[in-house]
Amino acid sequence: PYRLLTSRAEYRLLLRHDNADLRLREYGYKAGLIDETRYNKFLNKKEKIEHLKTLLKIHKITPTKEVNEFLESIHSALLKDGITLYDLLKRPEINMDIIKKYVDLSDYNREVLNQVEIFIKYEGYIVKAMKDAEKMNNLDNKLIPEDIDYYKIHNIASEAKQKLNEVRPTSIGQALRISGVNPTDISILMVYLKKEYHHE
Repeated sequence: PYRLLTSRAEYRLLLRHDNADLRLREYGYKAGLIDETRYNKFLNKKEKIEHLKTLLKIHKITPTKEVNEFLESIHSALLKDGITLYDLLKRPEINMDIIKKYVDLSDYNREVLNQVEIFIKYEGYIVKAMKDAEKMNNLDNKLIPEDIDYYKIHNIASEAKQKLNEVRPTSIGQALRISGVNPTDISILMVYLKKEYHHE
C-alpha cells in the first residue's frame, strides 16, 4: 500500500502531487514517453522556479514604518533589520500574494509561484527528508550475507531476530523497513557485521 498511497511512504514530504512532474518527467523523456514540446515546457518551468528562488534571495526589504505597520496588521513579527523576501516567505502568515507587494512577479504563473512557496516554507523539512532518503539509499547498498544467523547476535530483541530470520533481508536498508525491527536492532546488527564479516 505504501507504494500507492503517499501517506504511507517513508518520505512522503518529497512525494507530493504538486512536484510529480519535477520528480518524474525527466525519466519519462528519457524513456521516450514525453515529446519535445512538453519536455521544453517542463525545462522552462524548472528554469522559472530556480530564477524565482534567486530573485527572492537577492531582493530585500527594510524595516520602514509602512512595512512594519503592514506586518503588524497581519500579526507578523516586526522587522528590526533588512530581510530577504525568501526569508520573509518562511513566515507562516506570509504568502506569495503578500510578496507581490514588494517585487514584480508577473513573469511567473501560479504553478511556479505555488511550487516555490511550498519549497521555501518547508525547505528545512524537505532538505532533512532528502538527507534521510540519501542515507537510506546508502543503507540499501550495505548487503547482508546470506548465511547470517540472527540468533547468534546478542542484544537484538527477540521479535527482531524472529522477523529478520523470517524475511531474510538482503540489505541493511531492507532490514530497517521490517515492522518490529527498530533502529537500535539495526545498529547492533551493523556492529556485528563489521566484527564478524569485516562489513563496511
